[in-house]
Amino acid sequence: NAPLVIAHRGASGYLPESTLEAYQRAIDLGADAIEPDLISTKDGVLIASHYPNLAMNTDVASRPEFASRKRENWPVDGEMQSGWFAHDFTLAEIKTLGVVTTDPERPQQYNGRFRIVTLQEVIDLVKAESKRLGRSIAIYPETKNPTYHRDLGLPLEDTLVSAIRAAGWNSKTAPVFVQSFEPGSLKAMRAMGLQVRMVQLIDADGYDLETGGLSYAPPFHRPYDWERPGDQRLFSAMVTPGGLAEIKGYADGIGPWKPYIVPVQGQLDDAGRLKDINGDGKIDLRDTSTRNPTSLIADAHKLGLFVHAFTFRNESRNLAQSYLGDPRAEYLQFFRLGVDGVF
Repeated sequence: NAPLVIAHRGASGYLPESTLEAYQRAIDLGADAIEPDLISTKDGVLIASHYPNLAMNTDVASRPEFASRKRENWPVDGEMQSGWFAHDFTLAEIKTLGVVTTDPERPQQYNGRFRIVTLQEVIDLVKAESKRLGRSIAIYPETKNPTYHRDLGLPLEDTLVSAIRAAGWNSKTAPVFVQSFEPGSLKAMRAMGLQVRMVQLIDADGYDLETGGLSYAPPFHRPYDWERPGDQRLFSAMVTPGGLAEIKGYADGIGPWKPYIVPVQGQLDDAGRLKDINGDGKIDLRDTSTRNPTSLIADAHKLGLFVHAFTFRNESRNLAQSYLGDPRAEYLQFFRLGVDGVF
């Protein structure tokens, strides 16, 4: 089968992410699925946003009427943040905010023009567009920071399961994939009777360009529902044979970060320092080469798990030097390796 193309937060290279306009653009461009990260408002409505901190992706900081709601040193999965947090705002209040593009090197002219959308609005869009276009478009929601939300008394899982049931989609063949970095969130929804395909996301903190491996630092070193009770395993434990077998017990697929499949590594000079291959004064992905692929896709497939890798981006700054600035070369490598979908 052709790999699924999953629109990461919508067509987020073109328009402010997680907006109805970004999701519509993604559908117009032919995406097989659109991906909303889900957080909760104060009144328990699920909205599409990668960030509980609204300062990251909206113009809330410029709104004097909300100045008093700013929190300093507020913990999100163990990371202290300052800003305005969705759980302090009703949906009606959040709907007054303008969404901004989070990547400063992407188009900024739409900042403030679009609004945050609810999960229900995403479901309604997908149903209408699937009917209009005569093709199935899937939704691919993620429970974002589920332990954090549970601590706030705003569990994501109950509301998400209810929405999927209400949409008539509670089956393995429904156009739905539910994903999370926290195994406990997926297990909880299975226990509630959710039948849709589920995906365990697998992260890391960053690239270790000297070794070709990955680095693991908080809060991206392990799932937060492992961190809290003191489970010392890292995300890397999930890609071992034992880790994959454990995932098979509650999920249908894995969503690994790309370098778990194709590692990248920089070059060292005689003094052991990383070389600035392209001479732009900084060391980044453009100074790396791809290494031999791992066996992760094959290992997952042996257990009957599909593999949807993240995140593919067209900008040359997001591509290893081996791809010569051509994002199609990266897609082609992963497609030939047998990946089942790409974010």
